[in-house]
Amino acid sequence: MDNKSPDAFRTISEVADDLDIPQHVLRFWETRFSQIKPLKRGGGRRYYRPDDVALLKGIRRLLYGEGYTIKGLQRILKEQGPRHVQAIGRGGEIVASPAAQPAAPTASSRPEPMPAPPSAQYHHPAAAAEPGFAAKALLSSLPRSAQPLIGADDLAFLKATLSELIECRRLLHGALATAAAEDA
Repeated sequence: MDNKSPDAFRTISEVADDLDIPQHVLRFWETRFSQIKPLKRGGGRRYYRPDDVALLKGIRRLLYGEGYTIKGLQRILKEQGPRHVQAIGRGGEIVASPAAQPAAPTASSRPEPMPAPPSAQYHHPAAAAEPGFAAKALLSSLPRSAQPLIGADDLAFLKATLSELIECRRLLHGALATAAAEDA
């Protein structure tokens, strides 16, 4: 993307690479945040304007970096508008209303670490390098006979949900590790 003008439109693959997230997550976000409106050309190809990219960067920062939920981020977009989130995407300061801020766990409300589910017991050498490997492998190993039962839209939604759950798990483990270090 370095060889394009800052005002140039970006394809979904360019934006996904820039944000370091899968393309299906961008499509999923479009279903959750009505403010994301890329131009769609022939064949449904998406083209993102610079403001769209800034909004997506802000969404990514708030969801993945700051631990906001989708619902909390929707509240920020409603109360403070997309320009606020775009400014965050451009490196601006995060100032949210108290109602939209992520809840900080207290010592009494902090859950105990949960054991890893059986699907997380990895048996593949690549599993250690890729979080959620077992779940992705399970999803991709569906028999051909199950394919007609799962439409392309449903599969994209499931993959986006899986990515979001994997990211939630990563954030949770990080928060629990931080809490354990503070308690020690």
